[in-house]
Amino acid sequence: MPHSIRGHRSLVQEAAIITGTDRPAPPGRSAPTPTGRLRVVPAPASRRPRLSDREIEVMLTWLRAESKQEAAGELFISVSTVSTHISRIRVKYESAGRPATSKSSLFVRAIQDGYATLDDW
Repeated sequence: MPHSIRGHRSLVQEAAIITGTDRPAPPGRSAPTPTGRLRVVPAPASRRPRLSDREIEVMLTWLRAESKQEAAGELFISVSTVSTHISRIRVKYESAGRPATSKSSLFVRAIQDGYATLDDW
C-alpha cells in the first residue's frame, strides 16, 4: 500500500503531479506513454549526484516508511542518522542542479535516477 505524504495522495500520485503528464518531458523527467502510464526518461549521468550505497538504502527505506522513526527502526540506526543521510542526499541533488526539497520530490529523483521503479511501489 503506497504511503501518503500530503493528505490522501500517494507518492506515485505526487510524482505524476510534480513531473506533469500532459506534455512531453525533457531528459530526467517522467513522460506519459500512449496508455497514460508514466515512462521515466533517465536524467543524464552528469546531472546525477553520486550517492553511496548506504545513502541509497536509507533514502529508499525512508521513502517507503511513514516516518523517519520507522525507517530508523528498520535500519537499526537513530532517527538523527536517517536525518543526516537525507540532508546529505538533498545537498548532493541541490549541487547537481536538481533540488529535492520534499519527500515527494526525492521520490521523483529516486525514480528518475533508477534507484527504484514505479512498479516497486
